[in-house]
This record gives sequence, C-alpha cells and structure tokens, in this order.
Amino acid sequence: MQVRNFSIIAHVDHGKSTLADRILEHLGAMSERDKRDQTLDTLELERERGITIKSTPVRLTYTRPNGEVFTLNLIDTPGHVDFNYEVSRSLAACEGVLLLVDASQGVEAQTIVNAYLAIDSGLEIIPVVNKIDLPAADPEGAAQELEEVVGIPAEDAIFASGKTGVGVPEILEAIVERIPSPPGTPEAPLKALIFDSVFDAYQGVIVFVRVLDGTIRPKDKITLFSTGKHFEVDKVGTFTPGLVVGDSLTAGDVGWVAAGVRDIHDAQVGDTLMERERPITDPFPGFKPAQPVVFSGLYPTDTEMYRKLREALEKLKLNDAAFSFEPETSEALGFGFRCGFLGLLHAEIIQERLEREYDLDLIATAPAVIYRITLNNGDVFETQNPAQFPTRDRVELIEEPYIKLSVMLPEEHVGPVMQLLQERRGSMVTMNYLGKRVELIYEVPFAEILYDFHDRLKSISRGYASMDYSITGYREGELVKVDIYVNNEIVDALAVIVHEDRAYPLGRKIVDKMAEVIPRQMWPVPIQAMIGGKIIARATVKAFRKDVLAKCYGGDISRKKKLLNKQKKGKARMKQIGTVEVPQEAFLAVLSSDE
Repeated sequence: MQVRNFSIIAHVDHGKSTLADRILEHLGAMSERDKRDQTLDTLELERERGITIKSTPVRLTYTRPNGEVFTLNLIDTPGHVDFNYEVSRSLAACEGVLLLVDASQGVEAQTIVNAYLAIDSGLEIIPVVNKIDLPAADPEGAAQELEEVVGIPAEDAIFASGKTGVGVPEILEAIVERIPSPPGTPEAPLKALIFDSVFDAYQGVIVFVRVLDGTIRPKDKITLFSTGKHFEVDKVGTFTPGLVVGDSLTAGDVGWVAAGVRDIHDAQVGDTLMERERPITDPFPGFKPAQPVVFSGLYPTDTEMYRKLREALEKLKLNDAAFSFEPETSEALGFGFRCGFLGLLHAEIIQERLEREYDLDLIATAPAVIYRITLNNGDVFETQNPAQFPTRDRVELIEEPYIKLSVMLPEEHVGPVMQLLQERRGSMVTMNYLGKRVELIYEVPFAEILYDFHDRLKSISRGYASMDYSITGYREGELVKVDIYVNNEIVDALAVIVHEDRAYPLGRKIVDKMAEVIPRQMWPVPIQAMIGGKIIARATVKAFRKDVLAKCYGGDISRKKKLLNKQKKGKARMKQIGTVEVPQEAFLAVLSSDE
C-alpha cells in the first residue's frame, strides 16, 4: 500500500505544530486564505500558550520526484505529560514517528519518555533536529545527545527548521523510505482502534479511528468491544484537516466514523470497533478508561451563576471523557462542583476555558489527590475531599499516591534541585549522567508536586530543567487534616490534607494570610489552624476600639477601670451574637497563594 501513518512526538515547545504547518504548506494542504500559525491547533488557548491540547489528524498526498504518489496520515499528538495515555494511543495508530529535538535545548525529559513509548510500540523512529535557524542552535550536539541518551544513530538525524521550512523535503522522503506501509487485510473481520473523539451537536460523538483490519462503510452495524454497545454507521470520512465524507475506510486507513453515539463514555480512547456479525476476540491491547488523578472544587463567585457553570461543565465534558464533576456544597463558598482532572495542566486549561468561553468568574480550591484510608474496623475507602476525612481516632492508616519523577537538567543545577526534591519528601532511585546533562529519577508523593513544584524547579534551574512523571502506586504516610476556624467556626473550603511535618508551617501561613484580609470587627476575631482538637497556629484580627477614657481628665484610676470593664463586657456580648462574614477576597488570597 502507498500509505504511511506517522506521528510527531517531542517535549513541550520543541516545535511540533510549527513543523506540521510547514509540511502542510509544502504539500499544498493549506490555501492562502486558510494560512495561519499552528493550523492543527483548533483552540484559541492552544495558540496563545503554544501547546497542543487536543490532537488533530490530517490526510496528505505526497508525490515523490520520480512520480510515485503516497497518502500520508499525520496524527498530531499533545505534548504534555497529563495527556500521556492519549499520546500512547495516537502512537498505536502509526507505524513510525518523527522524534523532534530542539537544536538549542537538546534532549528533555519528555523527549526520552516519548521515545521509549515509540520504541515499546515497535515504531520506526526518524530523528529530526529542529530549530536549526536559532542563534544558539547546536544541531550536531543535539544529534549526538540523542544518540547517547536514546541510542538513535546521530547520522540518521535530519536537520530542519519548522520556521523557515528547511529540511521538510528530506523529512518527507525519509517518511516514505523508512516507515513501513501499514499491515492489515481489507477482507478480514473489522478491527479499528479509537485514538480520539469529538462531540458534534448534530451527529453525536465522532470517533477518530485507525482501521487495523477489514473495511467500514455507511450502514454497517458495529459494536464497541469494551461496552458491547451496538450502533449503525451513518458516515465515514477522512481529515484534510476538516472532516471530509468518504465512501469507506479500509485496513491501514486513518479516518472518522459517525454512528449516532450520544455519550462520549461509549466511545473511549483506546477502545476497539468491530462488526456486529463478525465479532473479534482479541481487541487492541492496552485499553484503560481515562481516570482523573487530581481533584479540585470549582465555585462561582456569584451564586447566581451556578446553573450557568453546570451547563458549561456539561458542554466541556461532551468533548473530554477524562474530565469528571459532581455537585458539592461548602458552607463558606456555597454551591459548586468537585472536578476531576488528568493533571495540573488539564485543571488549569479547564478552568481557563470556563472563564473565557463561558464568561464565568470562578474560585478553585486547592488541588488534591486520591487518598486511601483504612479505618479501625477494617473498612477501606478512597477520598480526595478533605471534608470527607474521618477523625484521627477512627483511622488505622492513610495511604497516598506516589509518582516516579524524572528530571533532566544541566549538571551545575543538580545540588539545588536535589535539595528541592528532598524538601518534597522525595527518595532517590538513580542518577544518570548523559553528556553534560543529568537525569535524576526520584520517587515522590504526588501531593508534593501539585502546588508550586514546577515553578520552583524552573526558577532554581533558570528554566533549563524539565520533568516527566508516572503514577506508581500507594504508600503509607503520616498525613493529617488541618482545619481552619474563624471566630470558632470551621471554614470547610480551607481544610487541607498534608504531611505531619508540613502541617505547622502551612497552618501558620494560612492563618497569617487570613488575618491580613478578614475585615476588622468591633470585637477581636481569632483565626486558628487545628489538627483534631489541638490548635497548632493562631492569629487575631484586632478589634476596632472606641476611646471610652476620652472624657476622664486625670482623677481616680477606679473610674477608668470601671469604664474599661464595661466596654470589655459589651465586646464579649457582641462576640457571642456576632458573626464574621469571610469575604471572597480572603479565599482568593489564600487559595491563589503558593500553597
């Protein structure tokens, strides 16, 4: 078959989307009118941040200098670690990959992870050293580094520039020569891998598939392997990069299928499509339903916007099976939703899209991971919400998720980065010297990298360090729940689960911050951080004072004492019947601070 299916993989910001633009331009897939940067990135947010969030496939026609015509299916992949599973499914739909390395930055953490993903999938790897037009570029050094770290020969590397288009003809020739044609039999029973899906208001869920065996046509009756649900194919087609209706998709093709699927959970990434009449027994391996790993509460600053927030979340969920949400109530913040995300970037993107696309003003509570708790009676349950944490006397043990963290950095920054990882309760697994760079592999509690770890890592290493992680499992930890009380009333939205060693500094930081932003009352307002019934930190908002001694010119001290005692009793009475309104600014100040 004159078909080649390939992906472009790289670390974040190494130029995948820009190189894809030049390939599309070279093959005439973009008209002058449609020309724009990052053609395959459809969201405004993707363009602004320069990252790919949603992968987009495109079908291209390439004519070689000798007149041979090839069909090239390019499957773009997201770059961030949060979308690692989606990258693995996109790679499963290909026979080869372009592995991009930035000529000025060299091999980074995700370059290695993605390269090993491709090697494990048995794909042909074409190394490309990108951005050779930059003043700081060192193409030979980057190619050599790739050989040392990943074991891909440096002489195989193609030097290119996604900005100027240098090297694009050589890349296209390498794709045709080095990447094998897809296997598969058009007459065999249907077997198609779902590598992505989008929701369309008129056609339901449109699934993006790579046909491994068989042929799929409109009116065919199909079944989804994992759920066993049946559908009838309405339309099939290919990407240019928009959706183009076709007659059929056959073994080796990449395309889309509309079959009236109404729920995105019925067509999950990694699942296998098959014929209803000729079912298969061996689906494509490696399927696992997307599971959120980071949780955060989202609340509208104005309670009137609750319904609008619900509608916005439902619309976002239609296109994102990995995103989950359920209603929750907080005494302090009112009605909101507990949302589950694939990682911190995913959480950030969802929140930003809600605020921009749906014009919402939101408060997000501190992100949390799933903890596993064993009670004294032997019951085991999982929770990510501090409000559901049981009291200490009922808990036998608490387990927290751990990650395997890989950090790539120049050797001069190793000391400070190791100190940061030590602070975050990390334990070293190994340390590899790769030329002038070092790879640190640590096991770290997942909760410790949720807040400001990435920012700290970048500032310590002057922006040179890069990280990648994968969740490894659960371990027992000395964890406690820190509650915050304002005027002796609990503020549930500020409760956090934290390691015992960090409980005091975190409690101290929160109460001091709250004391700065809570408005003064006519009586002193105590703000306390507590673990169980024990106060670990306290700050007081001082009361407004009226000068009751102003009318006393000298005279007997007992007169002054009488007036002060009278005032004291009045303040105590006010404190009993008064309530403190915690303003939204106070939550924003605490929840948006470093912790």
